[in-house]
Amino acid sequence: MVDETRAGIFTLDFITPVVDDPFTFGQIAAANALSDVFAMGGRPLVALNIVGFPVSCEPLDVLAQILMGGQERVNAAGALLAGGHSVEDAEPKYGLAVYGEAAADKIWKVTGARPGDSLVLTKPLGTGLVITAFQADMDEPGEMDAAVDSMRSLNDLPAKLPNDIRRAVHACTDVTGFGLAGHLLDMLSDNGIGVRLFPDSIPVLPGALAKADMGLVPAGSYRNRELYSPRVDGLVSISSAMSDLVFDAQTSGGLLLAVAPDMSAEFLRVCRCAGFAFAEEIGSFTEGSGRILL
Repeated sequence: MVDETRAGIFTLDFITPVVDDPFTFGQIAAANALSDVFAMGGRPLVALNIVGFPVSCEPLDVLAQILMGGQERVNAAGALLAGGHSVEDAEPKYGLAVYGEAAADKIWKVTGARPGDSLVLTKPLGTGLVITAFQADMDEPGEMDAAVDSMRSLNDLPAKLPNDIRRAVHACTDVTGFGLAGHLLDMLSDNGIGVRLFPDSIPVLPGALAKADMGLVPAGSYRNRELYSPRVDGLVSISSAMSDLVFDAQTSGGLLLAVAPDMSAEFLRVCRCAGFAFAEEIGSFTEGSGRILL
C-alpha cells in the first residue's frame, strides 16, 4: 500500500577534490550530496557511492580513505550507505546518490517565498575564493581550516526544527556551484517577487574578501557573474570584493531559506542553538519581478 503522507526525494551529486586529504574530501563530497535532501526538508535514508578514480596512478588506499570519509558523513546524517559503483577515470571524482523522505505536506520547495519574508543563510560564503587561494598556495593560516569545517558540516537543519518553527519556512534551497545570486534567482522564479540583500549582514569565511581583492576568483564565479548579473541591481553600490562574493561558486554551502517575518528572530535563535552558528538574516523578499536588489 502506498503511503501518501510521505514524499520520496532522490538526488545525486559528485565533485572533484577541493582539498588534499582524501578522508576530508570524502566528507565534503558526501555532505554536499546529502544537502539536496535537507534542502527539501527531508531526511536521508539510503545512499550509494559514485566514484571515478585513476587506479593506474593513485594508490587504492587513497580511494579507501575517500570512501571512509563519505561513510562517516552518511552515518552522521542517520542514513545507510548501501554500496555504489566505480569507474576508472583520469581524475578522482566522488559523490553520492541519495534517497530520502519528507512528510508530503511539509516538503520544502525552491519557490514559495512571499513578500515580507526574511531571507536566512545558514553558512558563510567564500569557499570558492578560499579554495582558489589554497590551490595557488596563497591562503593564510586558518583560512582553509575554516572553509573545510564549513564544507563538511551537514545541512541537517530540518530534523532540528520544532514543528511550529518548521512551518515558518516558505521556501528553501542550498547554495552550491551557482553561488548566492544563482540560487537566490531560482527562489525568485515565481512571478511577482524580488529580494533585497543586506550585504553587511552576509556571513563571510575568514580571508574570502581579501582573496577577492587579490583577484583569486574561480572560473565558475566568472561564469556566474556573466549569467546572473543582468538580474542583480546595485552592484556598483558595493565593493568589488563583495560583488565577487555574491557570485562565488560554493562547494557544500549553506541553506537559503524564506522565513515568515514574525518568526525570523526565533528561527535564527533555534538555528544557532542547533549548531548553525553563522546563520544570519541576509535579506528580505519584496514584491517585484524576479530581480535581486543590493
